[in-house]
Order: sequence, then structure tokens, then C-alpha cells
Amino acid sequence: MTGEGGAARTIPDLLAAGRDGDPAISAPGAKTLDYGGLRALVGRTVASLNAMGISAGERVGIVLPNGPEMATAFLAVAAGASTAPLNPAYRDEEFEFYLSDLRAKALIVQAGAETPARAVAARLGVPVVELVPEPEHGARAFRLDGGGLAGVAARPGPAGPEDEALVLHTSGTTSRPKIVPLRHRNVCASARHIGATLGLTREDLCLNVMPLFHIHGLIAAVLSSVAAGGSVCCTPGFNALRFFAWLDEVRPTWYTAVPTMHQAILARAERNQDAVARSRLRFVRSSSASLPPQVMAALEATFRAPVIEAYGMTEAAHQMASNPLPPAARKPGSVGIAAGPEIAIMAEDGRLLPPGETGEVVIRGPNVTDGYEANPDANAKAFTDGWFRTGDQGVMDAEGYLRITGRLKEIINRGGEKISPLEVDEVLMDHPAVQQVVTFGIPHGTLGEEVGAAVVLREGKAATEAEIRDFARARLADFKVPRRVLFMAEIPKGATGKLQRIGLAAKLGVAE
Repeated sequence: MTGEGGAARTIPDLLAAGRDGDPAISAPGAKTLDYGGLRALVGRTVASLNAMGISAGERVGIVLPNGPEMATAFLAVAAGASTAPLNPAYRDEEFEFYLSDLRAKALIVQAGAETPARAVAARLGVPVVELVPEPEHGARAFRLDGGGLAGVAARPGPAGPEDEALVLHTSGTTSRPKIVPLRHRNVCASARHIGATLGLTREDLCLNVMPLFHIHGLIAAVLSSVAAGGSVCCTPGFNALRFFAWLDEVRPTWYTAVPTMHQAILARAERNQDAVARSRLRFVRSSSASLPPQVMAALEATFRAPVIEAYGMTEAAHQMASNPLPPAARKPGSVGIAAGPEIAIMAEDGRLLPPGETGEVVIRGPNVTDGYEANPDANAKAFTDGWFRTGDQGVMDAEGYLRITGRLKEIINRGGEKISPLEVDEVLMDHPAVQQVVTFGIPHGTLGEEVGAAVVLREGKAATEAEIRDFARARLADFKVPRRVLFMAEIPKGATGKLQRIGLAAKLGVAE
């Protein structure tokens, strides 16, 4: 079903953009599934789910390794049910929480693969469906084996715009993870927004290194590519050692990643100059965390291509803002202009603020979730006059470019002085010995919080805590200067590669 202007509002309709013989989904070292094969796979999968008694809007957990099967399973299952991708690295207790919370109708796992999710599903009475490769139907095709599972589908056939396509949980860093339902119209709108921002066409090929249990990889890499009739090459996951070989073999026109991945790529770029010189990247995209301006400049110099920093979150089916492609201006340190939904800055009392004033970033638009599931308290806090409150603090300039100053929960409150950890990060990243940094709050008995910084030094470089603090003191107000600097070989990251500020002091055992 399509909306205004013929824009696809369901995944099945969105897949119509690709021509039958054109490449759709591939993997390094493997044959490609074309659009004709992908559409046939979608039809067979929806029929198979219906025969198991599963239909539109009913949730199917998916536990598959990163790669092309996960991408095709997401597209095919979402076409006739609701997908709930789960991190394959979860342990027994985590699978139990998520499968119970989701009330999954079935769980898809790879045939023959061992995963604690199988035992958890058995305990919970959730039928296990095996994904069995079917190369005779084309590379990356599969069938679903329900082990005799049968039933009558309440609503057989493809899903509609109002049906749920994807359900994910928030990270739950400071509270119980919340369920975020995203309808077909939400994810299709976001895919269109990303394609429009990046000027994606049938000629584009995305190298996906992002995990496909997360909104960034699913929507920015996979769904935006097929929405444009282009293709996506799905790797087993990010691997800095293999990245340049993939760049040579796959010949992508773009890739999207989080800042820590970009930094790891840059650290190995010098020894892979031949692959870099041969690359045909049209642009590089960064999202899911703030990209230090120094990293943006180094990426652009390395790949001789623009770096497009974007701003996304699960509740917005990913993209909210993005720096535009040239010749429009890209502003380092900014996440760009509204790129899909409307964006405004809101005061605590609900007033919308003018350019130049700092407040909470709020959004509204076709890609934004209707609300958290079964959580009226969270929804009451999250929505004000139809605007969704992102929980991010930011400021918009006169040209509409948004700068994120931090998560509201991450802002350090040192004796009443509010400190943006991102501001401190950007200053410390200018130190010639600093490779990576994350500034965080340390609990303090009298001030409430003190400023700490975890630092990874560049290979072959040295610096002392006093030198780092002196460097910061010359550039920041005294109350913003880190009182503790911890040198680390690696900073702890979340499952998607994002640096974790909240709870870092406890994780590192740091207290004042």
C-alpha cells in the first residue's frame, strides 16, 4: 500500500523499487540475491509463517548471526509479521527477559546453531523455527522449518502500513528497557528519509558493518538501500583487520558506522593505503553517537570523500537529522539539519526555544513511534503537545543545524555547574597523544559529581595525567577540567560499539 505521492508505506511495497535482475543482498565471497529472488523469498516466507498460524502484527523473535541471512530474514519476516531481532550474544537470563517481555509467537534460529535461546524458548513454550538455507532458490535464500508447527493465521498475507514491522527495546542504561513498537509506515518513512538525504540510487552499494539486531544497521544500511533499489553487502560484523579487504573486494559506494568503528578504521588506514586509494566511496556516514570533529576531518582526508554525520534513535526508526551532501554545508560537531521529522528545542516547561538557546531536542513526524508499549508513565514523560522528547540536550543555530551537547542523563552536575561531556571530549581529542576519550561523571560526596576522563593513547605516544589536565585547563573553565584521568588500552563499549558514559565510573571502580 502506498501513501501520498506513491511512497511505499509497507516493506513489501518498498521492495518493488528494485528491478528483477539487479543485486539486492550479498556478502563478501558469496553470490548475490537479486530483487526477483528476494521478492520470491518474501512471498514464500509470508506463506510459511501463515501456515504456522503467524500473521501480521504477531511477533517473531530472530536470533541469527550478523550477515545476509539476518538481512533477508528481517525483510521477509517483517513483510508478514513483526520482527524482534535479538543480540545472539545474550545469555540465558537476557533471552528469558526479552522473549517473555515481547510475548513472542515464535523464535527463528539458524538450523544446527547452538544458542541458549533454544532452551529458553522451550521453557517459555515459544515454538522454535529453524532457518534452513535453500541455495537452489538463489544465494541467501532460505526456508523456515517449524518442526510441524501449524495453525490458522488470523490475517494471512502481507502486512499493512499500521501493522508493526519491527520491535526493539531501549538500551535500559538507567532503567528497565522499554518496548519500542515501529509500524511499517514508520520504518518505510525513515528509509525514504535516509535515501533522500544520501541521494541513494540503484547504483549504490552499502558495506554493512553494523549489527543487524540494532536500528542503525537494519534501517540505515539494509532498508534504505533496498528502498532505493540499491544493494547492501552484509559482513559478519565489524572487523578492523578485514575492513580494507572488504573495501577492495566489495567495492562499496558507502558505509555507515559508529564513531568508535571509524576510529579503528583510521588507526589501520596508513598500512592499507593501496586499498584506500582504490576505494570508490562516494561518502562515509556516521551515526548513533557524536563524531569528534577531529575524526571527521581525518576520515575525509583519508578517503577523499565527504563524511555525513547523522543523528538517530530507536524511537525515530533511526534518522532524525543529518548533515547534507555537498555542495550544501557540513558542519563538524553538528548532526546537521532536520532530515525527516520536524525538530525543535524545548524548555523544561514545554516552550519551544529560538535558535541559539539550549534545551531538549524534540521531534515529530511519520517515522516517530506512537509510544512505548504498556508504559503510560514513560509516554507521559516522553510526549509533550505531540512532540517526542528525545532526552538529548542540544542547540540549533540560525541555519537550522543542530548541535547535541549531551544526553540529559549524561550531563555532569558538579556542585550546580552543568558540564557537557561532549565539550570536554572535543577539547581532549585535540591533544596529539589522545586517540580516544570519553568524559563521564564520578560520584562525589559534596559536589554530587566530579569530572573524569577515560583516555586511550595513540600508538607510540605518551602522556601523563598532569599533562592531560594542563592541556584541558588551558582551553576550558576550571570546573570543566577532569579531576581524574584514567589511561586505558580500551574503553568499554556497548553491543553496538557505542562508548558507555552512564555507569562508567562504577564499571571502572572510580569514586572521589
